[in-house]
Amino acid sequence: MISLSPEQKLLVSSVTDIAEREFADRAFEWNGEPPWENAQLLADRGFLGVNFSEEYGGGGMTELDAILTIEAVGRICPDTAEFLYNQQLVAPRAIELFGTEDAKERYLPPVLDAEDSIAIGISEPEAGSDVGAMRTRIKEDGDDLVLDGEKTWVSNVEQSSAALVWTQFPDGLGSVIVEFDWDGVEIEQHYANMAGHHQTHFLMEDVVVPEENVVTSGPEGFKNQLRALNWERVGSATLANTLASCALEKALEYAEQRTQFDQPIDEFQGIEWKLADAATELEASRALTHRTAVRAHEQGRIPARLDASMAKLRASEMVEHVVSEALQIHGANGYQQGHPLEYLYRLARGRRLAAGTDEIQKNQIAAALKQNGLPNPT
Repeated sequence: MISLSPEQKLLVSSVTDIAEREFADRAFEWNGEPPWENAQLLADRGFLGVNFSEEYGGGGMTELDAILTIEAVGRICPDTAEFLYNQQLVAPRAIELFGTEDAKERYLPPVLDAEDSIAIGISEPEAGSDVGAMRTRIKEDGDDLVLDGEKTWVSNVEQSSAALVWTQFPDGLGSVIVEFDWDGVEIEQHYANMAGHHQTHFLMEDVVVPEENVVTSGPEGFKNQLRALNWERVGSATLANTLASCALEKALEYAEQRTQFDQPIDEFQGIEWKLADAATELEASRALTHRTAVRAHEQGRIPARLDASMAKLRASEMVEHVVSEALQIHGANGYQQGHPLEYLYRLARGRRLAAGTDEIQKNQIAAALKQNGLPNPT
């Protein structure tokens, strides 16, 4: 595990204290609704968007600092951690990295004040991992940019004013910011996924997009989108690590309190081994994720494809196993609907799909290895 600076230790301590005092009572009671009260409290204390520029209301810190805040919050309230992940490392992050100054000034301050959120629309009915099959398109109509297409499996639409939409431009793949109340944007359907979180299918027909809302385009557009996607993958790894940490802490507490055959079950070797394996897997995954963030900071704040995919793959595989074993330790109690472990199990399964499936991560890792060989051990 990397060594934290005194400032980072204080950051973790401060956010942990807030989460324990303010979030614990309602943790696991949000039922898919965004935890706005928690987000607003974090924003008021300066802990939302710590990795964004101070110019837009952020903290001027690094992505590792953002990861540390997600971890500290998520050990208490996973829903708040997921909100932080989405707003610190996904669409708003891409806007700050590659968007126009007008777009940054318009869209980022409300997000960092916890007054708004921004969704991301990538998948389509016929285009998931295969972004080349994407049918959403921008065309030039005189001086206007006109957008047509559809997006599905989009999270956070109901609480967001806009989405970062991936689309084909005449010269390649790019992305634009689309507001949901614009003419031509129509919500087709809201539905709930396995975790109980709402996702959305929406349509876009003859939507006029202002030039300042173009985030990526042209020959470098696709490369920049993949760079931004690497942060989403690192964020997904962070969230997976956080879910595993939350589950493991609950398993440790339950195993100490639960008595069978006149002794706490944490004294049985079978339970001890489950706890030991889970802790080892979790710490290895956290170390890989943290190292990826540190390397990215050293390389212009963009994660390498190999690093991001490795971190994402390891964490996605790890969290499903760790949460499953934590549920096993809880026995029938953990299997009941409404129990924190049952919810964590459903959340964990989504990590193997979101931000690119396990299979896509393996493809990315293999491609990077064939192109550049093994990375230097630094």
